Amino acid sequence: MTTRVLIADDQALVRDGFRMILEAEEGFEVVGEAADGLEAVLAARETSPDVILMDVRMPKVDGLEATRKLLERHDTGARILILTTFDLDEYVYEALRAGASGFLLKDTPPEELVEAIRTVASGDALLSPDVTCRVVAELAQPPGAGRPPELDELTADDRALLRRIASGMSNAEIAAEDDIDVAEVALDVTRVLAALQLRDRVHAVVFAHEHGLVEAP
Repeated sequence: MTTRVLIADDQALVRDGFRMILEAEEGFEVVGEAADGLEAVLAARETSPDVILMDVRMPKVDGLEATRKLLERHDTGARILILTTFDLDEYVYEALRAGASGFLLKDTPPEELVEAIRTVASGDALLSPDVTCRVVAELAQPPGAGRPPELDELTADDRALLRRIASGMSNAEIAAEDDIDVAEVALDVTRVLAALQLRDRVHAVVFAHEHGLVEAP
């Protein structure tokens, strides 16, 4: 399968560099470029990419706002990989809250960039559970009064599974602890994510912390 990629960055040299890296690899097609967040939103609607490389700091509309616009309105089914030169927890958290599936520094080596795109295109999230849990635990807003009705529809076992995901446990670790098959855990995780309308397990971590399912460390 070919992974269709949209590149959004306000620097032409950066866009050209990413394009060259991807066009040198099999299985990728660069379907468009954008120099700001507004162009990224319009290009995503027109080209239907699988993955969007989205810079954070861009004119007119920044990458975080562009991500929100695309995902809140369901204007794209693409996975969004945030790119930045700033390794700051605040950016990571805001990117996750906006709906991004990963976060990557621009000076990442080409082979890691390619692997990152493949990872998010496959439906996985890019950040490690440890990093995600640390960032979310530090920066998540205190639980509000509102409680999503979908949460009450989960069984006690489902909520326990959600808490374990939010603590950073992998499917393999959960399976080993319960002495069951990893494939069974994967099916349960997929079902819980679907019930809560969450894009991936990173967003499950955000959800669990923001709704008071995980105690602050």
